[in-house]
Amino acid sequence: MWDATRLSLQVLAVSVPVIFVLGIAFAMLFARATFRGRVVAETVVMLPLVLPPSVVGYGLLRGLGRGGPLFEWFGINLLFTWHAAAIASAVVGLPLMVQAAKVGFLGVDPLIEDAARVDGAHRWQVYGSITLPLARRGILVGLLLGSVRALGEFGATLAIAGSIPGRTQTMPLAIYDAMQRFDYALANQITVLMIALGYGTIWLTQRLSTDRDTR
Repeated sequence: MWDATRLSLQVLAVSVPVIFVLGIAFAMLFARATFRGRVVAETVVMLPLVLPPSVVGYGLLRGLGRGGPLFEWFGINLLFTWHAAAIASAVVGLPLMVQAAKVGFLGVDPLIEDAARVDGAHRWQVYGSITLPLARRGILVGLLLGSVRALGEFGATLAIAGSIPGRTQTMPLAIYDAMQRFDYALANQITVLMIALGYGTIWLTQRLSTDRDTR
């Protein structure tokens, strides 16, 4: 259990910053920018929400393994490593971050930003001192949901990282392995922990949404 927990935290330490940075960038782009193909680009980013995990895993398998661009161009093969698990977690968690952060950005009144520009603030000053703070609830909700989704990723991770104890076996994979071995005691322990984390995350996001609605 502890090896799986350690690996899950290790995967989150890499995937969550990726989800955060790319999520804010994509959300701001989709909320404010107008360009040809924006709907197509946003749809591509959101696809992991609706695609079967096996499809996401197969796509990553083709991209990260031999014959894929990463191997052909740079000679790097990440399959069956914890880095592959981190990439899978980031891919499935990113859409939730983008969607919630986009809602946060859309809730920022452009007139406030325009007023700051009239007062002489530069674009990045407006972004850092006005846009991000005002959209913080949506960003935080997205980060929480994206992180807990990354923690619970199973299908795509199994396809590209396998379930190697101590190397790539995260908590969801450890539950599956315990079920195969009829080790229900271990499965129960990890399941209870993940349910508690999921419940706590959903409760917190609901509180954030409720607090916003009451203001």
